[in-house]
Amino acid sequence: MSKIEIPIYDPRPEIAALRDEIDAAIRRVVDSGRFILGPEVEAFEEEVADYLGVRHAVGLNSGTDALVIGLRVLGVGPGDEVITTPFTFFATAEAISLVGAKPVFVDIDPRTFNIDPELIPAALTERTRAIVPVHLYGQAADMDPILAIAKEHGLKVLEDTAQAFGGEYKGRKLGTLGDAGAFSFFPTKNLGGFGDGGLLATNDDEVAEMARMLRAHGAKKKYQNEILGYNSRLDALQAAVLRVKLRHVDAFNQARRELAHAYTARLDELAGVTPPHEAPYGVHVYHQYTVRVADGKRDVVAAGLAERGVGTMVYYPTPLHQLPVCDYAECTFPEAEQAAREVLSLPMSPHISVGQIERVVRKAEEFLVRL
Repeated sequence: MSKIEIPIYDPRPEIAALRDEIDAAIRRVVDSGRFILGPEVEAFEEEVADYLGVRHAVGLNSGTDALVIGLRVLGVGPGDEVITTPFTFFATAEAISLVGAKPVFVDIDPRTFNIDPELIPAALTERTRAIVPVHLYGQAADMDPILAIAKEHGLKVLEDTAQAFGGEYKGRKLGTLGDAGAFSFFPTKNLGGFGDGGLLATNDDEVAEMARMLRAHGAKKKYQNEILGYNSRLDALQAAVLRVKLRHVDAFNQARRELAHAYTARLDELAGVTPPHEAPYGVHVYHQYTVRVADGKRDVVAAGLAERGVGTMVYYPTPLHQLPVCDYAECTFPEAEQAAREVLSLPMSPHISVGQIERVVRKAEEFLVRL
């Protein structure tokens, strides 16, 4: 196999661009001797809450923990059902199961890859307690009908915003429309740290207070544990790096959008490849630039691009209801299943060039005409 010359994602150019700021932030933490929570995390929480436009931002150990803690603070537990999408990373459904509830899957809108709100009412039962919409690839789920359904039936809404930091729905930041929003700061994310990290955002004072307890072994005060919680504290080094990157995230997201539009302009006339759809109600921040490759050619195209030095990824090859760990043998979700057969994510980051995009498209075209 050829050496990958254009990887699916390379963090090094972003680090190089911010190196002086990041080095200074890390030195500040090292010199302080405060490595878990503390003033650095508190400052990040204040800055990110201001950015999102919410009252509270609670720094956590990972995006998965943000989902688990988010569900718990919203009152989801054993015997409950939670509606979500089968086309997402496993952590979404895993978190639901970890709090003792059952994931109930609803098929996706084939244009956005997000949960189809029109299908949610048919999945409701007397045990339904919450809805977890996922803003996949950086694009907003259609939140107005989801929130209307939740209000009508007394349900909680926890937004899985792991892939969409800075994205918007009708002028509001994603992760701020429901009862709470869960974020991931995994290094490849639009706002990514130098390791794992997560956050729960909310306007509810009680939800925030409970989340802070749960992240610290269920204690408001050290050694005064009131409930069973977790060790899920954001560390100060991650917070310091994220504070630097937060100042640049809008510019980086805008760069992603411009590069995505350059991709789409060049792919629109390429037979057999469908560029991503941008829903009119939101601002897509392109955590991934994901196309559809029709006629069963996706894996062949991915292999062909790899041979030509272009990295790609399939997010996600297996819908959640078909995973071995999930017991949904009788279920079928045709749109999610078709998407899993067709999606292919192309190289995307704020620091790739239009020239690299042209090379990716040209190599794809050269290969496709031979099929």
